[in-house]
Amino acid sequence: MRSTIVDVAKEAKVSISTVSRVLNNNYPVKLETRIKVEEAIKKLNFKPNSMARSLITRKTSNIGVVVPGLTNLFFPTVVESIEKYLKRNGYIISLCNTSADPLKEAEIIDELVSRQADGIIVIDPTMDNFHNHYFEKISKSIPLLVVNGGTKGYKCNSISYNEETGTMEAFDYLLKLGHSKIALVRGYKSYSYDIKEEMYKNMIKENKLSYSKVINIGNGNSINAVLDTQKAVEKLFSSNNIPTAFFACNDMMAVGILNACSNAGISVPGDISVIGFDNTLLAEISNPKLTSVDLNMKQIGHKAALELLDIISYGFDVNRKVVLDTRLVIRQSCGEAK
Repeated sequence: MRSTIVDVAKEAKVSISTVSRVLNNNYPVKLETRIKVEEAIKKLNFKPNSMARSLITRKTSNIGVVVPGLTNLFFPTVVESIEKYLKRNGYIISLCNTSADPLKEAEIIDELVSRQADGIIVIDPTMDNFHNHYFEKISKSIPLLVVNGGTKGYKCNSISYNEETGTMEAFDYLLKLGHSKIALVRGYKSYSYDIKEEMYKNMIKENKLSYSKVINIGNGNSINAVLDTQKAVEKLFSSNNIPTAFFACNDMMAVGILNACSNAGISVPGDISVIGFDNTLLAEISNPKLTSVDLNMKQIGHKAALELLDIISYGFDVNRKVVLDTRLVIRQSCGEAK
């Protein structure tokens, strides 16, 4: 039979209110008394009712983590790191998938607020909910942190990568290999994709390149991203507008490019070079292994959890902007242009 707070009070020979004070740590208790209560809790294997405790402390110890998809290994890796750190600090997470739908994204966040989550982390949010000022509005009512979002010009706590620098490093590498016909593969409704396309267009302009090709496959984080990319690239191969290199906005798209090349009998990196982004496990197990921009996913997960806990503790009506560095990991998927 499960022990109750009454059982603990009897075992420790103290009042129920004293046990409650020890559990919630909201009033001073003599050290001798605290030790007696803690020993009784341990002896009886007492587990406090989390719902009852939340009514007293006004804390649910629950953090909402919102992602646009679960297929892209970037998100599970970051979420795992977030959960690991939050768990150490007494929190559990509620993981929610928006499928990159702005309406669903807002509905999920509203639901987390109504369920009294202690805070929310939104990873790679849609731009729609920045443009309509939804994130600015919601961040005034709950501790909110956006990871990899377009918060520039908006009052919203954020942590992101220096994607501009990471993207340009990848393009510079392709240019040094002699590539002048570079195609970009991206998805839709993502600030991250928009930044990469902007850098792509700047690179073309600054280097006075005549070749330009942007392929938008739709939902770049869905389970179909690899196949959708493959089909789009195979369609490109049937034209006379074939590039010598591809830059993919994530590793799933890069694998789709590799598959299309394999089916068409095109050698990578002999005939075409491919660079991915995120440096997920896919980059290591693909054939050939992918050159990819590394985001140190575990670091950003840990940092996101740390930042959110600070916001919860010290006030959330602030405007924190944390930017982390990236690095290009060179493997086997790139070669000199022919």
